[in-house]
Amino acid sequence: MKQPVLGIVATIIVIAVSLTLISFFDFPTFAGWISYSLMCLIPMQIVVGVTWGTHHPGFAAKQRQPLKGILLAITTAVIGAIVLAASLAVAGGNVTPPAPMLVHVTITSVVVTFWGAIIFGGWPFKAVIRNEVAAGLVLLVACYVVNYLLFRISFDYGFMQGAPVYVPSLDPHGMFSALNILVFEVSFLIGLFAMANFDLWPLTTFSGVMRQPLLGIVWTVVALAIGGLAFWFGVGIMKMDVMAFLVTAPVPFIFGSIVVINMLQNSLFGKLAQPLKGLANVIAVIVIGSALGQVYRALAPAISGTLHAGPPAYELEIWTASALLAVTFPFLIFYAEFFKFWPLSKSE
Repeated sequence: MKQPVLGIVATIIVIAVSLTLISFFDFPTFAGWISYSLMCLIPMQIVVGVTWGTHHPGFAAKQRQPLKGILLAITTAVIGAIVLAASLAVAGGNVTPPAPMLVHVTITSVVVTFWGAIIFGGWPFKAVIRNEVAAGLVLLVACYVVNYLLFRISFDYGFMQGAPVYVPSLDPHGMFSALNILVFEVSFLIGLFAMANFDLWPLTTFSGVMRQPLLGIVWTVVALAIGGLAFWFGVGIMKMDVMAFLVTAPVPFIFGSIVVINMLQNSLFGKLAQPLKGLANVIAVIVIGSALGQVYRALAPAISGTLHAGPPAYELEIWTASALLAVTFPFLIFYAEFFKFWPLSKSE
């Protein structure tokens, strides 16, 4: 099976598995423990897939499929379990079920790990630590530390006071309303993936820029500009509710990018040169991501019962974002990068 048929079939299978898993849980359990647990896997998944390129750890990378994928997934799960316990204690105050503060800092940990592993390519750790396994683990720890500091500085939950889910001891009383800064950080990934869809064009036309840390700095500025512009237009100009914007713009764009780049392996417009290829990719990302987002929203009542959209609970928005990015997203990456589409494809 070859691309793009391979990616289409694989995506359908993973979506079916993901939605089946979600159907086993009621909404509070899914939006709480299940989403939180799976999101704790994603930063380590990024390290294994991006920083290590699935070439480490050696005991897993040397195996043939499906054993290689299984061992890589187990490695990710072990580190994820450690992260889960540590985050619950440090950021979550051991409050159970996970409070919104813990869920939000876990979401942003994914954003920061994408920033460190992809935009900065693991710099400076890969440059100064010769052992790639150690470099990846140190990068992971550094991303969690940076993320927690940003969370303490930026997030304020004053608007939640009086609500049953508000935990006063976990509120950092930061500079910005928590939902606004959360969605802004997620919107940053629009810029990250937009540049990835353009294969970093036009930065690739400047050889001096394509070296770390300058590449990371420039890419960060560009991603902030793109993500910030999208956030300003949707929330500031269009006056969209911030959570409605989340599931209308950044979530579908991220999900669509994973389908186009990872599942379809950038095969849709491979014969086109940049920037035309990038434009075509972005259009495909928006169409695919938005369409799948609508499919998920339509299926939500059948899978998890009646869910109410909008404030104060934002049940449908939380369900949609969690189903797409906390469940289906990591499952897509597991299958495409760890298992290399086995058994649909037997080539590495």
